[in-house]
Amino acid sequence: MLLDELGFPELTAEQIELLCQTTEDGVRKYILNQVSSKNVNQLDIFVEVEGTKPVNVSVEVELVLTKQAEAIDADALVKQAVDAGHAAAENFLRKIQ
Repeated sequence: MLLDELGFPELTAEQIELLCQTTEDGVRKYILNQVSSKNVNQLDIFVEVEGTKPVNVSVEVELVLTKQAEAIDADALVKQAVDAGHAAAENFLRKIQ
């Protein structure tokens, strides 16, 4: 996601930290709304914000589900969760505009 496309100013260090946390929270919330935390063996979420103008938000998710959740397509879930994280980031950025 490029901030220039949305017309955002340069972010402060505090805003970047909040952006990362908001994005991570969006990913985690999406995953845990789709699958019980009991069925998650591992959930690692990495959010990186690079650049000043434009700013790029990168999200990486490592998800390992239990055998009880083998019917769930973990790859598709991760892709949807990353989209949810980007949506949360965009919503946050629109609020601080």
